[in-house]
Amino acid sequence: MKVCIIGCGSIGSLYAAHLARVADVYAFVRRPEHAQALNAEGIRVSGTHEFSVRLRAACDPCELPAFDLGIVCTKATQTREAVAPVAHLFRQGAVISAQNGLGSEEIIAGLTGGYVIRGTTFMSGTRHSDTHVQYELDTATWLGPFEATNTPFALVREAADLIMASGLKAEALEDARPAQWSKLIFNASVNSAAALTGLPHCRQFSDESGPSSLGHLLHALIDEGKRVAAALDIAWHEDPWKMNCLGAETDHPPSMLYDVKNHLATEIDFLSGAIVREAKHAGVPALLHEAMWRLVKGKEASWTLPAS
Repeated sequence: MKVCIIGCGSIGSLYAAHLARVADVYAFVRRPEHAQALNAEGIRVSGTHEFSVRLRAACDPCELPAFDLGIVCTKATQTREAVAPVAHLFRQGAVISAQNGLGSEEIIAGLTGGYVIRGTTFMSGTRHSDTHVQYELDTATWLGPFEATNTPFALVREAADLIMASGLKAEALEDARPAQWSKLIFNASVNSAAALTGLPHCRQFSDESGPSSLGHLLHALIDEGKRVAAALDIAWHEDPWKMNCLGAETDHPPSMLYDVKNHLATEIDFLSGAIVREAKHAGVPALLHEAMWRLVKGKEASWTLPAS
């Protein structure tokens, strides 16, 4: 099977390295020096799994063949610019969105015109260089059909089987929206709080011992997200509050914290912003997520102000 990983950060590198052991894998990356390094050295995985593997990489779509499967691992904000140059290579295949939040599947479907698979992953890793990724949290990727493209469930099972054959964990679900919403609620709450406080995902996120404890806000954000999901008749696959409490033991820096520290555009429109949009469709309030959405957007706007 020919597989293309679009975006080779920490998660993309983990997929690329593992799948290269069982499939013909290419990485489509933005920087020429990244492609050159991957072609010369391959990828080394350390941590939970330890191995090195060779694969092919390109930043020019003309150097790539048609693919059976794609996995988009870019930030949600980069979906259109990352997928558009290679969209024609998936006309006869399927593409997994392994990204945060809601909305990327619609963008991918509009560009490729082919089958799209909802993907939700809780894997985590640290990218030490273009060719070295440290695997930290060994958890499953949840996969399911994207309804708008009428993706056959057989394709979802095939993708899940391939990922499992590579040494990663995966689960094929006939309805992947509960899994996606579990991560959406968790991610929107934790990432926005980290962006605004400057804290990594640490014990303060689950601490409710005092009246000013940050855990009260996280609990309220998560409960609000659950109410929006319930109004849309979507259950959650796993309890986002329990996920928060587990993650709070890791001191892991969420991606949005990195973005804020480096004055990069965040994924807030696809996280809290998505919850607010879905809440409006369902006719229910999401005032806390609306506040976090606007505050993070305000923080982004502050980077454009001239230095005083």
